[in-house]
Amino acid sequence: MFFVYIIQSTQTGAFYIGSTSDLEDRLWHHNNNLTASTKKKGPWKVVYQETHETKKSVLQREHFLKKQKNRAFYEKLINGT
Repeated sequence: MFFVYIIQSTQTGAFYIGSTSDLEDRLWHHNNNLTASTKKKGPWKVVYQETHETKKSVLQREHFLKKQKNRAFYEKLINGT
């Protein structure tokens, strides 16, 4: 099982989109400054997640979400609207 996720910085409100097979471990890495793109911007919390059966489908979805570059789109997705 694979996950695509959106985390949000409780410090800045910024979003980060990623994918993983172990969401709990990945969040730990983000919150312990072990991921360059989220370093020193945390703490982070998971605000959205989807599960996928294959790595291919999760990477396609991650790519689609990252291409949006639209905060309003992400907020609608998170709020389920």
